[in-house]
Amino acid sequence: MTKVDIEMMRHSTAHLLAAAVQELYPKTKFGVGPIVENGFYYDMEVRDESGKEAQLGELDLKKIEKQMKKMKAQNLKFVRKEMKIDEAIKLFKKSGQDYKAELLGDIKKKGTTSLKDEDIKNELGVKKDKVTIYELGGFVDLCRGPHLESTKDIKVFKLQKLAGAYWRGNEKNPMLTRVYGLAFETEQELEEYLRMLEDAEKRDHRKLGKDLDLFTFSDVIGKGLPLWTKKGAIIRRELERYIVDEEIKRGYDHVYTPDIAKLDLYKKSGHYPYYKDSMYAPIQIDDEEFMLRPMTCPHHFELYLSRPRSYRELPMRIAELAKLYRYEQSGELTGLIRLRGFCLADAHIICADRAQAESEILKALDLIDDASKVLGLKLGRDYWYRLSLGDRNDSKKYYKDDKSWDEAEDALRRVLKGRKCDFAEAKNEAAFYGPKIDIQMKNVRGKEDTAFTVQYDFVMPKRFKLAYKDESGGDREAIVIHRSSIGAIERTIAFLIERYAGAFPTWLSPVQVQIVPVGKDHIKPAEKLEKILKDAGVRAYVDGADETVGYKIRKAEKEKVPYMLVVGDKEKDLKKLSVRERGKKETEEMELEKFKDALLSEIKEKK
Repeated sequence: MTKVDIEMMRHSTAHLLAAAVQELYPKTKFGVGPIVENGFYYDMEVRDESGKEAQLGELDLKKIEKQMKKMKAQNLKFVRKEMKIDEAIKLFKKSGQDYKAELLGDIKKKGTTSLKDEDIKNELGVKKDKVTIYELGGFVDLCRGPHLESTKDIKVFKLQKLAGAYWRGNEKNPMLTRVYGLAFETEQELEEYLRMLEDAEKRDHRKLGKDLDLFTFSDVIGKGLPLWTKKGAIIRRELERYIVDEEIKRGYDHVYTPDIAKLDLYKKSGHYPYYKDSMYAPIQIDDEEFMLRPMTCPHHFELYLSRPRSYRELPMRIAELAKLYRYEQSGELTGLIRLRGFCLADAHIICADRAQAESEILKALDLIDDASKVLGLKLGRDYWYRLSLGDRNDSKKYYKDDKSWDEAEDALRRVLKGRKCDFAEAKNEAAFYGPKIDIQMKNVRGKEDTAFTVQYDFVMPKRFKLAYKDESGGDREAIVIHRSSIGAIERTIAFLIERYAGAFPTWLSPVQVQIVPVGKDHIKPAEKLEKILKDAGVRAYVDGADETVGYKIRKAEKEKVPYMLVVGDKEKDLKKLSVRERGKKETEEMELEKFKDALLSEIKEKK
């Protein structure tokens, strides 16, 4: 099957799911049912024959799946029809499908020209005053299609799980039941995917973050706002220290700017009209409006503008570990991957001309590649490049300047081709102020996210009048490169937790050495050993609990500590140590100084 065929099959299976639910729960009100990677889902307000709301459980999923298989065998046809929007609204209202009628009603209203509404129009097949309808047995749905000819063409499927989802992603709307399903061409593909999911469950950063006591969330503080424990804070601090030191070595000026600014700043930059739906609401202070910042660039531009600049100062690389705040919909929040408050390893490079800009883009990618290697990530295996392009015809989403768009996209393309690496091009994924190179990663469940970014900006220099004096003393407009080296610290840690299944390399491990005294008589020498290692800069701790050695070792293994040192009668004088490395059953006898030197080398070199 081609990708198009598989997506068509998955979409058709979503309709089969809804048709089966309608057979079993006739009064159910349906939301939307799109495809996702490896399958599909459908949002629904499940109601039985009496109209009473029903709560689905695991047994219900099996019942629905059985009904789907029964209906698949009936060779039901997917029948496409077109009708006017008004007729469709009447049809869905009459059948009690309020959510479908609401979507069509919103599309019909004047002024619904936002991107979200355009996406809805495309998904539902709205063209001018007409809409596409698909019938499957007794089930009628809004859909652009296309679909398979009949249910007999559907291959292998399995209902996977249940979740809650606010209607249209707004927590002020009703909570619907989301039923997820998988669909593949063969049983073997399905089984392989289920095995991968089983491994992913063990590696999920949300589970491991809790098991290893790295971070937590509090409803009292708010959704999407993580709290870092002592152990999690160590990992974060090590990452932050590493990237700040590395960037300073490469000529970046690290700065601090406020987490809050006047709303006028984001109106000036143009971010407010483009991104106001994902910004926190303005805060009224002394007759002025302020906002928690969703991005850093305007702050850095104001720093640049604090005094006149000369061509001799360029390129100027302004960097910051910046706290940012964005209002993400509740349904989109995902552990540390998608948050409302996060810290970005951000930078803005002010360049004199296109040649300098291309050179800085190349250096930014070098930094990203080098940092990725330190983190144990490999290009092509763990991450890859995507050239994200704009749409010349979409002046509402993108700044209108075709010539600048062409020049900027060509510059990024030249840099990528010069690196002789594979990259994909993606339309309509650019920022409003210019194209970008996105460094893409997949989490353990196969979902793709943007981890790091390098953007070419030809808009902000005009809005902020970012100029410099050239060699002849004249004013010249600068070019800006936006760059994130290791991305959002939280998201990067999530990737690393899953990549290493919580078994971090020694330099990142919250506890690097766990010292295990055999008995009470061995606690003092164990504490002396702890001090020796701590004085050398090692995160070493004594487990002085009144438990057996075996219990303490199992506990350290569960906490994924890289090294365990057992202190008994033979090790009392600390001349020789009994060293047990993570993942190994046997212990090795080693002199203290030799162990310490090898450990410090491993930490320093970030092996």
